[in-house]
Amino acid sequence: MIAIRPETAGDHGAIEHVTRTAFGGEDEVRLIERLRADGLVIASLVAVEDATIRGHILMSRLDVRTPSGRIPAAALAPMAVAPAHQRRGIGSQLVTAAVAACRDAGTDLIVVLGHPDFYPRFGFSPILARRLKAPFSGPAFMARALKPGILDGETATVRYPDAFGLTNRERPEPYSAAAPRAGS
Repeated sequence: MIAIRPETAGDHGAIEHVTRTAFGGEDEVRLIERLRADGLVIASLVAVEDATIRGHILMSRLDVRTPSGRIPAAALAPMAVAPAHQRRGIGSQLVTAAVAACRDAGTDLIVVLGHPDFYPRFGFSPILARRLKAPFSGPAFMARALKPGILDGETATVRYPDAFGLTNRERPEPYSAAAPRAGS
């Protein structure tokens, strides 16, 4: 039976191993380390079976702005499941739990660059993502509104944090009750 829980510092080595084997390299491992170091993690969850970490998902703060104000947003990246344990529903459990954690944290929008046959079953849409000016586009770039209508009649600019290594490198500002929020 799989249990989903927040990561602990003692999980970092196993998370690195799962991520490295799932992605076949170090880029995603470095992304996780940098997002942690920069204090941008909203949720970092692990899937545990028989006291062994089988999967991991990380949600990080993302700067999304409309002409009306800033939208509290998250990037879903990365998500990894150990190759020998894929196609058993572990990724689905991680996404479901991570979306709930973002909602609980006051996030209004989540974006992901991922498999277009996987993420739509969790409410992610490339059509919604077309309203976002971002370094990505196409069917693999998707968004999910956690606050209904958050992008109605709006376009928004997405700026990824430095950790992602993209050209639009602005660090997201901390959420603040005093900051204007779109759709408020």
